[in-house]
Amino acid sequence: MHSPLTRRQFMAGTALASLAVASSLAPRVGGVEPFNRPGKPRLRLGLAAYSFRQYFAGSQDAAQATRKDKKIDLFSFVDYCAEHGCDGAELTSYYFPPNADSDYMLKLKRHAFIRGVSVSGTSVGNTFTHPAGPEREKQLALLNKWIDNAALLGAPHLRIFAGNAQKEGKEKAKQDCLETLKIACENAGKKGVMLGLENHGGIVAEANDLLDLVKAVDNPWLGINLDTGNFRTADPYGDLAKCAPYAVNVQIKTELAARGEKKSEANLERLVKILRDANYQGFVTLEYEAAPDPWDAVPQIIERLRPLLA
Repeated sequence: MHSPLTRRQFMAGTALASLAVASSLAPRVGGVEPFNRPGKPRLRLGLAAYSFRQYFAGSQDAAQATRKDKKIDLFSFVDYCAEHGCDGAELTSYYFPPNADSDYMLKLKRHAFIRGVSVSGTSVGNTFTHPAGPEREKQLALLNKWIDNAALLGAPHLRIFAGNAQKEGKEKAKQDCLETLKIACENAGKKGVMLGLENHGGIVAEANDLLDLVKAVDNPWLGINLDTGNFRTADPYGDLAKCAPYAVNVQIKTELAARGEKKSEANLERLVKILRDANYQGFVTLEYEAAPDPWDAVPQIIERLRPLLA
């Protein structure tokens, strides 16, 4: 019969387990560094379909629509981007028809090309904090579907999430996410699609946790999808500056909120300076979430951003 485990033995075992997780998350010496981008910053204006989430057919946000005469789909969204001088259209995965197949993707790709709009990226609503097993495989299958869709669309970037901690706690979730991200990056690299891990709460609510994961994966097909409105930390601007050198896509928002504070208007000039200081080169995509209706607000914000990004 085994003798009962003492508290000291339990605590020692727990400490070793935590150390193992921390060691696996620590980047190896000489590991991933910020992206090497010679030359000057290049900030390209884009618009995310999510900005018009209330107006897509079947959207779970449809009840928030205030203009009952307005509807949009991804083809007309691309037209909107062209008409408002946006270089890129971010085609949020939530607004593709449920039966969208490869033919649909290719027609949408052609439409964007004819309108002179780059498909800057798409997205997937995944959770990567599950342990090995059926749920992880389900999430990887969802990811692979959207890697394939991104490749068909000619989209160089796919925004992904980490997820919330499961019942085993945050440190175990970080380890599970690390394992899953490594598999995900191998699949993405084979199709030439860059994965952008978003600062989207959960186990990456803090900048250091997000950076730890990206550095530990140490794969050239992974970077950060930097959402300027998502750090609810003591110093959101400082945390954005930490992460900007690792950004492969930027979603710029008109509001942010420090920890314990209400949302307030973002300083767009300061956000753009952070990107320039990091020598960012890529899309700066407006993802509009504020209360005023997007049909009224988005054109005004685009015109505010245009000279800042020029």
